[in-house]
Amino acid sequence: MKLGDFKIHSLNGGITQIDGGAMFGVVPKALWTRKYEVNDKNQIPLPTHPILIQTEDKSILIDTGIGTSKLTAKERKNFGVEYESKIEEDLKALELTVEDIDYVLMTHLHFDHAAGLTDNEGRAIFKNAIHVIQQDEWHEFQSPNIRSKSTYWSKNDGDFKEKLLLFEKEIEIYPGIKLIHTGGHSYGHAIVTIESEGEKAVHMGDIFPTIAHRNPLWVTAYDDYPMQSIREKERLIPNFIIQDYWFLYYHDVTYFAVKFDKGNNKEIETYITRN
Repeated sequence: MKLGDFKIHSLNGGITQIDGGAMFGVVPKALWTRKYEVNDKNQIPLPTHPILIQTEDKSILIDTGIGTSKLTAKERKNFGVEYESKIEEDLKALELTVEDIDYVLMTHLHFDHAAGLTDNEGRAIFKNAIHVIQQDEWHEFQSPNIRSKSTYWSKNDGDFKEKLLLFEKEIEIYPGIKLIHTGGHSYGHAIVTIESEGEKAVHMGDIFPTIAHRNPLWVTAYDDYPMQSIREKERLIPNFIIQDYWFLYYHDVTYFAVKFDKGNNKEIETYITRN
């Protein structure tokens, strides 16, 4: 899609199949299955789609997918991985390589967003990029607790830390492109806002992972701080709708970008699908 002077692309970072109950928490299955497809194993398709922003002089990537050959056979089975990252092929189609990425912006460092940061030797995939991460998120990744160690994987660490830029509340890494700390899904979770020539978009990461999670109360069982996720969604989603933002999705199986109706902010006004 085009946003002002920017071009925004959805890349293929690989796919997972995650338990529907985990992705919708306490929401009854009878309700969430009206909004999102599910298979006979109670799994929902949860692809990973890193978002590439091309400005006049920079190539900026949001999150990195599940990588290539990073997951064990057991992990691929448990997470329903049917295929892994195709980022390099997608970049090639845009006449780019991983070496052309100038910034990598991380909403958070759970494995399905961070496995594409490094290869199996810990070498940075995007070796020329500055990697921007919220400070608390980075420190929990380095020293996870009894709960978070299941998704902050040490094998996703590596020499990208030699080009690491930490922030606390918010940072503008390029005119019109900001990371803003929200917490909720993880303590250091961040969202990304994008603005160019009066056009606006937001990627709310995993506090709004699919359009089925539009209701502020619909948060995942993976959210470490669900009340913080609810607080942020309750305030931010209506604000972004009123200001005519596009919502960009990393995980939604169907939608890449959506605008909601200002008059009835639960209704989709316009959209861009994956295909």
